[in-house]
Amino acid sequence: MPRTKRKAPAASQAANDANGSAGPVSRADTVYRGIRRAIIEQALGPSTKLPEDLIGERFGVSRTVVRAALTRLAAEGLVELRLNKGATVARPSLEEAHDVFDIRRSLERLVVARLAGRLTPGGAARLDAHVAAEEKAKGKDGPESIRLAGEFHVLLAELTGNVILSRYVGELISRSSLILALYGRPHSSDCAVAEHREIIDALVRGDTAGVERLMDHHLDAVIGRALIAPAPDRDIRDILSAYAAE
Repeated sequence: MPRTKRKAPAASQAANDANGSAGPVSRADTVYRGIRRAIIEQALGPSTKLPEDLIGERFGVSRTVVRAALTRLAAEGLVELRLNKGATVARPSLEEAHDVFDIRRSLERLVVARLAGRLTPGGAARLDAHVAAEEKAKGKDGPESIRLAGEFHVLLAELTGNVILSRYVGELISRSSLILALYGRPHSSDCAVAEHREIIDALVRGDTAGVERLMDHHLDAVIGRALIAPAPDRDIRDILSAYAAE
């Protein structure tokens, strides 16, 4: 029987930056968020060079500010910093890719096990609202669809109320985006949205075993995408222009 549709709340406030500050966003935060989003949305692919002067020009900041943002991204595994060679978008190996998804599978099973039967009406409504946004972006298979698919899993982790679990899941989701940019192939957003709805339904029912199976199946589908040729190179100046303007 179809689940009774709940009324989605107004869009929630954007997440605070990683240091937990709710105050004004610093220049380094702006650069960090812009580059991070470009990586997660697969606009900046693995091994793309990240020249400090060029990034500073696009964001209107100094190289010192850019360096702080890149150091933060390197700590999350999204950027590689090499002495005398500058920064590049990280390029995970196949072995690292398998390790990331092995750990991600275990942590996401923990997430849904903690939420099953304990998901509040407010939490369920937030998930419904997010899936509604995914529905709106469905079929485009572009940056927004990619970002929203990952953010669904981040939201699940946040709803557990466990800050450490949420942090680790968030970092794994970001690394997964890099892996899919390198080794994955485009997928049907219809499938992802349908699976997300099934996960919500199982959480509301309190079906722990069922939702763990659903999450395993969902992640297996992500991991099982075949290797394709890398996307053609694009000028980093053109890519960052859109993210610097946000």
